[in-house]
Amino acid sequence: MLKSTYSLWGRRSGGRERNRERHKSPRSKDGRGSEKAVTIQAPTGEPLLGNDSTRTEEVQDDNWGETTTAITGTSEHSISQEDIARISKDLEDSVGLDCKRYLGLTVAAALGLLVFLTPIAFILLPPILWRDQMEPCGTICEGLFISVAFKLLILLIGTWALFFRKQRADLPRVFVFRALLLVLIFLFVVSYWLFYGVRILDSRDRNYQGIVQYAVSLVDALLFIHYLAIVLLELRQLQPVFSLQVVRSTDGESRFYSAGHLSIQRAALVVLENYYKDFTIYNPNLLTASKFRAAKHMAGLKVYNVDGPSNNATGQSRAMIAAAARRRDSSHNELYYEEAEHERRVKKRRARLVVAVEEAFIHIQRLQAEEQQKAPGEVMDPREAAQAIFPSMARALQKYLRTTRQQHYHSMESILQHLAFCIAHSMTPKAFLERYLRAGPTLQYDKERWLSTQWRLVSDEAVTNGLRDGLVFVLKCLDFGLVVTVKKIPFIALSEEFVDPKSHKFVLRLQSETSV
Repeated sequence: MLKSTYSLWGRRSGGRERNRERHKSPRSKDGRGSEKAVTIQAPTGEPLLGNDSTRTEEVQDDNWGETTTAITGTSEHSISQEDIARISKDLEDSVGLDCKRYLGLTVAAALGLLVFLTPIAFILLPPILWRDQMEPCGTICEGLFISVAFKLLILLIGTWALFFRKQRADLPRVFVFRALLLVLIFLFVVSYWLFYGVRILDSRDRNYQGIVQYAVSLVDALLFIHYLAIVLLELRQLQPVFSLQVVRSTDGESRFYSAGHLSIQRAALVVLENYYKDFTIYNPNLLTASKFRAAKHMAGLKVYNVDGPSNNATGQSRAMIAAAARRRDSSHNELYYEEAEHERRVKKRRARLVVAVEEAFIHIQRLQAEEQQKAPGEVMDPREAAQAIFPSMARALQKYLRTTRQQHYHSMESILQHLAFCIAHSMTPKAFLERYLRAGPTLQYDKERWLSTQWRLVSDEAVTNGLRDGLVFVLKCLDFGLVVTVKKIPFIALSEEFVDPKSHKFVLRLQSETSV
């Protein structure tokens, strides 16, 4: 669905400022007109991922906030027909993943039901089929009934805790150990049924105590298989064996994580779970400064053809490259002054924001002291208090977010909710500003702002293979990728050295000649 997005909150100033805003030129520094941001939104639950669309950010006027207190989120997605076809394929693949997930859950549930009904069927079938020929069940046989009941209850609770948990992610391949355990349980139960059918059902065994003991042995074996599943699925991966270096491809931010004996796809899942809480949120607007700087340098070069139109374009290209090389020596000075000016502007607007927020919080504290004398019907709730003090800080916050290129991550509604939350819990202005003064982890923001919910795992080896030293795989999403390098933790040789406590004796030596 094509949707033109333009959000404006705040209010304009007086008539003079409206006239000045009307006469402002909408052109940016490079002479191009401003363009309206157009986004393509996927259906609910299916984000646009898996394409290689490029993002461009318009050059924003730093004085925009002088005439209005609006915050706008601008972004552009250029999507071709190939990208749309790829998106359709991703949607079809997602449907296939859902079918695969429910199919695996259905098979596991059917197998679990077969496992729990088998011991009960072993005990109930003989009395139903040949009750008159059965030997009476003594005290020991009746005690085995209690044993089977409690063991089945323990097995049911353990199976529910280990296997029937909410799935955290859709992996591209099956979990090898889980599949092997399911196959082992199936073969085990089938072999018990074959033995039961040949030796008990066909011969109509009359020893009922022996039949009950046979069912008890099945339950005991199932408990041992459950213990084996705990070792393979949970305990085996706890000991750290490898170190995973995760580097974000766009800005180079990196983290290190420890991992045990895991497959490549499960290691990728561990990386992504830690990515959302450890890495700062990806902001593509911070990477556009170098692109605009290069475009500005190339736009300042002019080539004149004095020999007429007969000369080809190769000479012009070479002239532009040579001129760009000559200007390269002075580009570092421009970069230095641009960064210094940006830091100065950020510090200035940050100071204004801090003062505005502190004054607003002082005002709401004074209101709270006055509200204690009013009737209960006149007391404001945190939402009303946030709406009352928000206009006094909106302009400073809007200008700071635009300067730091964070305006598209914070909507007016999210800011009001955060402000109401801080007021309700008696937080300080510093606690309120912490979210906006520095970029936080991805989980801190709304899911609509993540830009990364579906990933593609790229590896030279099968994703079911285990980790090894020197392995490299990549996790890709829409705008960036995570490059993961696997290093094996070295073997550590630790020796012990004993120090006798009596050896800690010292002598104070004084010189015969001392300084006066």
